[in-house]
Amino acid sequence: MAGTYVESCNCDPICPCRRIDGRSGGRSTYGLCLGAFSWSIEEGHLDGADLSGLIVAVASSYSDDEPGSPWSIVLYLDERGDREQRAALEQIFLGRVEGTQIDHFPWAWKPSIVLAVRPAQLEIDHTARRQWFRVRDALSVRIRGPVDDPATVTCVIPGHEQAGEELVAEHMQVDDASLRFEYRGNCGYAANFDYAG
Repeated sequence: MAGTYVESCNCDPICPCRRIDGRSGGRSTYGLCLGAFSWSIEEGHLDGADLSGLIVAVASSYSDDEPGSPWSIVLYLDERGDREQRAALEQIFLGRVEGTQIDHFPWAWKPSIVLAVRPAQLEIDHTARRQWFRVRDALSVRIRGPVDDPATVTCVIPGHEQAGEELVAEHMQVDDASLRFEYRGNCGYAANFDYAG
């Protein structure tokens, strides 16, 4: 499965959780990380299910101060997918099938709480430096532009092997029954992803 990835979280840019100039990331800016992530799948499959052209989003929360820093997530699956495609995406994104994605999804290798899995209307534009994504009635992120810093920044979710760009979000809002938060001027990140089974 391969495509493009955009995220935003409440950390100040550059997000201190990321690898910066080769140095491993650490504690989040405020000790409580609230985020929204999106994947636009350009090509991919699981068994017989073609996942090309579908979108996935996650809203998340974790505390650095809670033992093990377990993640709480809401997984949004593209409602355009049929039952088989959505089931495949759920298995992949919750780390229930083997593959390299497990190494990239902290909620798959740490103790985690899946608050909900929801089919949803997802809209996305990962065009460089004007990215946005939206889950109807639940989540919205709009990127303002790149961070003015020459540091090399990578992120575990798309993969440290993928070149990416640290961004500043114009706006990030999650208004789900399970998670609610809103921020402006917080960090963002964009990169390609390529996960294999």
